Amino acid sequence: MKATIIPVTAFAQNCSLIWCETTMKGCLVDPGGDVDVLMEAVKKEGVTLEKILCTHGHLDHVGAVAEIAKKNDLPIEGPHKDDGFWIDDLVQQTAQFGFPPTETFTPTRWLNDGDEVTFGNVTLQVLHCPGHTPGHVVFFDTETRVAIVGDVLFQGSIGRTDFPKGNHADLINAIKTKLFPLGDDVVFIPGHGPLSTIGDEKRSNPFLQ
Repeated sequence: MKATIIPVTAFAQNCSLIWCETTMKGCLVDPGGDVDVLMEAVKKEGVTLEKILCTHGHLDHVGAVAEIAKKNDLPIEGPHKDDGFWIDDLVQQTAQFGFPPTETFTPTRWLNDGDEVTFGNVTLQVLHCPGHTPGHVVFFDTETRVAIVGDVLFQGSIGRTDFPKGNHADLINAIKTKLFPLGDDVVFIPGHGPLSTIGDEKRSNPFLQ
C-alpha cells in the first residue's frame, strides 16, 4: 500500500489517499473538505478511486464524503454505526463552525471490529476504537505496518473526549488494547499533525504513562 497525506479544511485534517501499487486502485480516507484539492491529488498520483473510507463522523473528516461519493459513484465504508448521530448532524456542524454547506449521507457499509476492507489487492483490518467518538474505527495494513488512526492518537497527544458521547476511559482502553498490540514498529497516520510510531507513543506520550 502506498499513501500520501493531503491536509484539508481550516482544521488541517490529514486526508489520506491510499492505493494498491499493482492495480493503482485506491481510496480516500476521511475526505473532510477541499474537494478540488483532493481530486487533483488523485489525478496527480494516477489513482482510480474504488471507495471512500471514514474513521469517524466529525465534520473535518467527512465534510466532502457525500459530494465525492455522488460525483464519482463510490461506495462509502465506515465508520461504526455508533457515529451515525454525528453524520446525521452534519448540516448543524457546518453552520456551527462556519464551514461551507455539506450533505449528510448514509454509509454503504457500517464497519465493526474485526471487519476487513479491500481495494485493489490490499486488505485493511478494521479496529473499533471508541472514545473520541463512540463509533471511531482505525484501519491497519498488516503488509506495510501502517495504521490510519483518525483522532484516536497523535504524536504526543490523544483525541479529545469532551464531545457528545466521548469517553476518556474508553479512549485509553482502545489505545492500549487495540493499538499497542499492533507492535512498536507500526507507523500511524493521525487525523492531524505529523506521523509517529506506536513504540514512540508508548515510551513518551504523556497521556499514556
